[in-house]
Amino acid sequence: MDEPPSKDLIFHMCRADEWWQAEARGAYGGSSQDILDGFIHFSTGSQVMESAAKHRAGQSDLLLLGVDPERLPAGTLKWEPSRGGQLFPHLYGPLPIDCAVHVAPLPLNENGRHVFPDNLGIDLRGGL
Repeated sequence: MDEPPSKDLIFHMCRADEWWQAEARGAYGGSSQDILDGFIHFSTGSQVMESAAKHRAGQSDLLLLGVDPERLPAGTLKWEPSRGGQLFPHLYGPLPIDCAVHVAPLPLNENGRHVFPDNLGIDLRGGL
């Protein structure tokens, strides 16, 4: 397994209704795309804005999950190359809801771009 670039939070975007259902079950199994791919997609703070623009453009009613990777079950998080050869965190298995230390709305601004919180270690320049 490759080593993570840092010990900071990792981020996942999901529909609010998916998360509320997961809270009732105690774990989040991922979006339909995650299920198809066989893992839950995450991004680092320097990757998440570009991920939102590429994969969630214009989508409303999203939540941003900030997850502490240290809380994840052992052996379930793998850092794998993806977009441009960058290492991305991929979770193989369900996300226990108590691993999400921050859950925040991810609203759209007047230009249809997501507005990210500024207190979670996200690079607000977003690499765009």
